[in-house]
Amino acid sequence: MSYTIGFATKNNREISAAEAPTAHRALAIVEELQNSGQEIKFIRSPQEGEIGIEMLRVLTIEEAEEMPKRA
Repeated sequence: MSYTIGFATKNNREISAAEAPTAHRALAIVEELQNSGQEIKFIRSPQEGEIGIEMLRVLTIEEAEEMPKRA
């Protein structure tokens, strides 16, 4: 499932976007943006619509459970 993360700097109204192919990567991008002082404006996926960070965390866990285990 793909994700789009909208973000802006605290002092700027212009919204930029980043794309992520998985929930795990989307969460990593969100955390990187927050650590660098960016404000998360939205997180969207075609399947889920607009979601929050906590829902993204849940989807990351579900995604990990669905991945085949490596031997």
